[in-house]
Amino acid sequence: MSTDFVVVTYCLYLAVSICLTIWVARTLHRNGRLFLVDVFHGNEALADSVNHLLVVGFYLINLGYVTLALKLGYDVTSARASIEALSQKVGYVLLVLGVMHFFNLYVFSRIRRRTVLETAPPPVAPDACVMVSR
Repeated sequence: MSTDFVVVTYCLYLAVSICLTIWVARTLHRNGRLFLVDVFHGNEALADSVNHLLVVGFYLINLGYVTLALKLGYDVTSARASIEALSQKVGYVLLVLGVMHFFNLYVFSRIRRRTVLETAPPPVAPDACVMVSR
C-alpha cells in the first residue's frame, strides 16, 4: 500500500511540475518578446532568436531540477503524507521558477540599461559660465 502512495505522489509531482514549467515558459516567451525587441533596438529576428534560446534553457534547467528532485527519500503511507510530500516538492519547484524569473528580469534590465546608456545623446553643453570669487 505504501508503494502505491509513493507512485501516485511521484506521478502527481511530475504532472504538476511539468505543467507549471510549461505555463511559466509560455508566459515568459509571450510577454518577454516585446521587452527583447526593445533591448535589441527593434531587431525582431534577434529578439525572437534570443527569446527562443532563453525558453529552451529555462526548460532544461527547470525540468532537470524537477527530475533530480523526484526522489522522496522516505515512505509515504497515507493520503495525508502524500499531499504533504507533493506540496513540499511543488513548493520547491515554484521557488526555483520564481528565482529563475527574477534572475532573467535582472539580466534583461542590466542589458537594457547598458543599451540605453550607449545610445543616449551626449549631455548638453553649458550655455553660460558662473564666476566664482575666491
